[in-house]
Amino acid sequence: MTSASEPPVFCPDHSRARVPRSLEPQTKKDIMNQDIYTRVTELVISQLEKGVAPWRSPYLASAGLPRNFSSGKCYQGINIFLLGLARFPSPYFLTFLQAKELGGHVKKGEHGQLVVKYGTYSKDKEDAPSGEETAEKRRFLKGYTVFNASQIEGVEFPEIKHPERTTTEIIDGAEAIIRGMPAPPTISEGTSAVPCYRKHSDTVAMPSRGAFSSDQEFYQTTFHELVHSTGHMSRLNRRTLVENEGIGAMGEARKIYSEEELVAEMGAAFLAAHAGIADDGHENSASYLQGWLSVLKVTSNRSWLVRAAGEAQKAVNYILGTVPATDESPA
Repeated sequence: MTSASEPPVFCPDHSRARVPRSLEPQTKKDIMNQDIYTRVTELVISQLEKGVAPWRSPYLASAGLPRNFSSGKCYQGINIFLLGLARFPSPYFLTFLQAKELGGHVKKGEHGQLVVKYGTYSKDKEDAPSGEETAEKRRFLKGYTVFNASQIEGVEFPEIKHPERTTTEIIDGAEAIIRGMPAPPTISEGTSAVPCYRKHSDTVAMPSRGAFSSDQEFYQTTFHELVHSTGHMSRLNRRTLVENEGIGAMGEARKIYSEEELVAEMGAAFLAAHAGIADDGHENSASYLQGWLSVLKVTSNRSWLVRAAGEAQKAVNYILGTVPATDESPA
């Protein structure tokens, strides 16, 4: 049971997300990956400046999660948001070469969409004391271009049907996600004026449902708090959760808090798409958008989007009980 004296750790407060602007990339790896990170971040910033938070787009639920038509695999992490930005009518994508291999071609004048592949590889290194060679794990990040089915001719894609889900179906789907979470935190309703996750007691406290403008908003907010809970030491042991000082954090600690909030926002969007929630009734307020703009425009924070989306995907995989992908591939 949650202690009344325990401070709320993760409550909605995105307008306060601020971090120092003086930090710079510290490793050669950061510098090598900066071009891709920058391209990804600038795409998202351009949407924020237009008044749209990509992770709150109704497109993901209405059009379906994007997938590669050749491999049949769904895209993961940041690629879901990158492909969702264009709002194509079909969830199917192919690279230029894949379209050609299937007997088709990209229509003249069409422009592709950026997706990224990220993962790790082993590099042999010499161990100075013994002279033995050991494997060193390094990360890589590469950009690729894919095209939507609507941009391709000569390939027969499945007919796209977007049946509208009833409110009952959406509620049932959302409840099934919550009930299906392995080793969940304790969830209580009507015990707090604001939704929050408390890591010390491993509890989610939600206001009563009547405090929300819609069922969709209630469930998306619950998803947000459940994503926070996946970072608990007993689950994914996520650094941005475990080392988080909470909503009152300042300075460097604020940076950790803000990145964890981004993980929760993205993870909630993934879960909402699975539940068929296309609109949670929550408008993107000016303060909310400005809060993220001020964070993502900091040069040293350019890797946040890719990293946070990857952590959000891990959180969603945990909640849904799905096998996590070993890396992110455009195919």
